[in-house]
Amino acid sequence: MPGRHAAAPVARPSTVSPTRATSGRLAWSIPLACGVIGGILLGLGVGWGLLAGGLGVALAVFDGRAVLALLALLGTGLGFGSQRLNAARPDHMAPWVGAQVTLTGDWDGQFLSLEDPPARVAVSPKPRVPPGRVVLSGRLVRPEGQDVPGGFDQAAWLRGQGGLLVPTPTTVLVGARVRQSTPEGGLRGWFRQGLTAGLGQREAALMQAVELGDRGDIGREDFGEGYSVRDAFARSGLSHLMALSGQNVALLTGAVIWLLMWLRVPLGWRYAGALLFLIPYLLLVGVSPSILRAVLMGGAVLLGYAIGRGRPDPSGVIALAASVCLLPFPLWLLDVGFQLSFLAVLGLTLSGQAAARLPERWPLWLRLALVATVLAELATLPVIAGNFGQLPLVGLPANLIAGVIMAALVPLGFMAGLLGPLAVLVNWLTGLLAAALLGVVEVFGRAPVLTWGEVGPAGVVAYAVTALAGVLWLRGRLRAPVALGTLLACALLTVLPGLLKPARELVFLDVGQGDATLLRAPGLTVLVDGGGSVGSDYDVGGRTVVPALRALGVRSLGVVVATHADTDHIEGLPSVLRALPVGELWIGQRKQGDPVLRDLLTVAREEGVPVREVRRGDTVTASGVTLTVLWPAGQGWSPEDNENSVALRVESRGFRAALIGDLPTPVEARLGVGDLDLLKAAHHGSRHSTGTDILRESTPADVLLSVGRNTYGHPHPDVLSRVGEVGARVWRTDRLGTVRWPLP
Repeated sequence: MPGRHAAAPVARPSTVSPTRATSGRLAWSIPLACGVIGGILLGLGVGWGLLAGGLGVALAVFDGRAVLALLALLGTGLGFGSQRLNAARPDHMAPWVGAQVTLTGDWDGQFLSLEDPPARVAVSPKPRVPPGRVVLSGRLVRPEGQDVPGGFDQAAWLRGQGGLLVPTPTTVLVGARVRQSTPEGGLRGWFRQGLTAGLGQREAALMQAVELGDRGDIGREDFGEGYSVRDAFARSGLSHLMALSGQNVALLTGAVIWLLMWLRVPLGWRYAGALLFLIPYLLLVGVSPSILRAVLMGGAVLLGYAIGRGRPDPSGVIALAASVCLLPFPLWLLDVGFQLSFLAVLGLTLSGQAAARLPERWPLWLRLALVATVLAELATLPVIAGNFGQLPLVGLPANLIAGVIMAALVPLGFMAGLLGPLAVLVNWLTGLLAAALLGVVEVFGRAPVLTWGEVGPAGVVAYAVTALAGVLWLRGRLRAPVALGTLLACALLTVLPGLLKPARELVFLDVGQGDATLLRAPGLTVLVDGGGSVGSDYDVGGRTVVPALRALGVRSLGVVVATHADTDHIEGLPSVLRALPVGELWIGQRKQGDPVLRDLLTVAREEGVPVREVRRGDTVTASGVTLTVLWPAGQGWSPEDNENSVALRVESRGFRAALIGDLPTPVEARLGVGDLDLLKAAHHGSRHSTGTDILRESTPADVLLSVGRNTYGHPHPDVLSRVGEVGARVWRTDRLGTVRWPLP
């Protein structure tokens, strides 16, 4: 047996050569995995499935083994059948959708698991209780889709959280109230006590994320000034530390092997012991894409060493792990966590070739650490950019420093978990390491990031071509100038469309019961309001508006308009001012004593954004688009906030639209909007706005209603009736999601 590999068999999977059995030949699991992926896509009605399945057959034909082609076809059938079986599973919660219910189940920090009927339910807002047995009451609703660019597709995400063996969450319990709660018991409860014993709130939340993958508590923590811990992890490129992954498996199995070596256990039994450790570990932390992938791959490597066969072919093991993950959980294929996990480990298979390109005088561990971080970031680049709208610029130094801390923190934290309440004896050190890691996150999390828009099919193809050129260069099959030229050509091709035909549009973002409208034209980018959640701590600006702006490719705003001091209009704007450069903040009334407006003005001052009090007749023009202020007139203020709303008219090459905030009917009649093509109805369709006078004056062809789920009766039937009388079409964000209106 190859004793020279005894120190850490799973720590450097990319630097080991394939075994004799697979060297120079295609691993049988690769065409099988291609077939499984293709079958799942075909089951979802995605034409790309034919390409994936055909790739498996083509690889088999190229390898010259007919049995591999049969495996590719078998995988296609299995993947298709798995997806169809999963889709045909009954929805046990369907009879109660829309009803007020009281549910009793096991809360794991993410989902409420029920026994009768056997189902899992998402909860919003998440209850502020530790995992355990709970009784919750609220209303069951269907999950929401992706209603804004770059927004969270809750429905798609939930579909990927179940499979053939685990119920798929199909409903959300909204307005959830805790009726009764019993803390979690058993081994997991004991383990959680050990992770948190004697630690501060922030450090305890971090340890639960690092060791159990439970990020619920850390999502509520911040570093002050609205700077959340979770955002800091993302900006520093360290988000993967909060998700259980191969790093945890490698560190813990390495610690087990070291312990067995210290106990002088024979070599083969060390690997067998580490392999047996993985089974209860998986039961403890639960099944997720990244951890199941890591356990399967780590198990394959340990098994190979335990039976004396050496380390298997990395590509074959990755393909086998993908097949084993996807057959019981077919919709994991569309899960961001699954994609990030497998793309990262695929990138790491090139570590050996990449490390060889660095100076040999550098220590091997340093070269491997450098290339591992860079390759993982490059491999996951399109997924991170497309889903999160930003790319960290300090990921390399942040990961190098954090990796040293994690090497000690993960094994020590696991030991603390095993000790349960007795962990106070060791958690003084755990707390120091956790605080050090949080310090690294805070420092690097304040660094600038590269914002990114949506990644379309052309972007994916350009990335794939560039990645192929990079792989061929690393393997010595392509010269560096050709690889660099490919990169530059693909980058240019993806940038050209936006340069040749820049966006000209009005974008009415779906922010629920609130307003947020984006005006885009060359040289003029204006955001009018930023939404808000009355009576909720949900940050609409940071979690809905900013991701939408990034997805649309907006990297700065010339003007931000706060129409009036209502929560549902301007509560989200402070997050926008913190996230993007802003030229000016426009307001109407500088109302005294309003906490929401005060917070906005405070952030504007902190970020150095000039504040301008606009009045009727103020205008700004660029690229044939003119934005004119219609209200306020500046002749005194009403005690009603709505009557002080900033109203705007947009004109572009004969097209005219009006955005009139929450103005009531009497003020609407005084605006003089003139003839309009598009009217954004005031006050979300309130019966006291969008009156007969403004509709007759403007005769709009279309009326836009920015409205969400509410108890105010918006839009009121009287408003819909008045709009219908003038023959205008109605566009509603609560039914259509975000509405994008092109400007001529």
